[in-house]
Amino acid sequence: MQKNDISIIVPIYNAEKTIERCLNSLLSQTKKELEFILINDGSTDETEKIIKNFSDKRIKYFKNKNQGIGKSRNFGLAQATGKYILFVDSDDYIAKDMCEKLFEKCENNNLDICICDYYKEFEDGSKEKVFLGDFSISSLKENPDIITEHLNPWAKLYNRKMLIDNKIKFVENLKYEDAPFVIEAFCCAKRIGKVNEFLSYYLVHNNSETTIRDERCFDILKIVAKIRKYTKDKTYLKEKIDKLTVRIITNYTIQQRMQTDKKLARKFIDEAFTYLKKEIPNYKNNKYYENRGFLRRSIEKNKTLTQIYCSLYR
Repeated sequence: MQKNDISIIVPIYNAEKTIERCLNSLLSQTKKELEFILINDGSTDETEKIIKNFSDKRIKYFKNKNQGIGKSRNFGLAQATGKYILFVDSDDYIAKDMCEKLFEKCENNNLDICICDYYKEFEDGSKEKVFLGDFSISSLKENPDIITEHLNPWAKLYNRKMLIDNKIKFVENLKYEDAPFVIEAFCCAKRIGKVNEFLSYYLVHNNSETTIRDERCFDILKIVAKIRKYTKDKTYLKEKIDKLTVRIITNYTIQQRMQTDKKLARKFIDEAFTYLKKEIPNYKNNKYYENRGFLRRSIEKNKTLTQIYCSLYR
């Protein structure tokens, strides 16, 4: 029977333009003891036809009705048999030696999570390096700085037993489900390490789910609330979680300038500032604003100025 050191989970929805490149990068890995769990989340384009052109005994293909990325990833976790878990989105791809290098780092150092750096790749083909910092093997309690702006599940290898033992799953039926999963995994991991190489490629779409703003923007308030509830008793994380809260809320209030429904944008900004004042009364003094320019932070700290900015600059 094939030994599966790593289960690679790929949630897929209408990915006919990118899935071939994604799968080619997975099937060409220098490490061979892998299984590929492909979850077609109700695609309506040619995605399935492209997937079925690939023939590899390590592929486990599932076609489900459309349920959302959180449920798809949880479904993949339930099917996984590997010692480690790697998440790859269907529009992204990875370096051919990514699995080998992260696996060896985990095995040689008894890690629960191993992180690597990644590239942002834009639709014009240009790339931008994203370096997630350097740190020695440690836990989040020993080194709270490990929580970075990169709170997506990809570019990380997770020990599956650690995830199972701590019942770590993705939030379902909400947008922005990534961050709670990653934060819970970081909190539960006893040993976290890093490979200082750029091994993952994240495709940035001009009209992606993370840039379009609609009524689902309110989900981010529920996601932040989940993160704060989970970390409430972890005093060593308070400063980091407060800063993360301010960063996320600020980002989504400013991005309401992209919202087509102005009333919806105004309502979100109202609720976002109400939430900030309730959870972090002194939020205006948060360290997040230290590196922001004077004009930018003046707007971002003030609800009225944010409202004006979002109505003028679209």
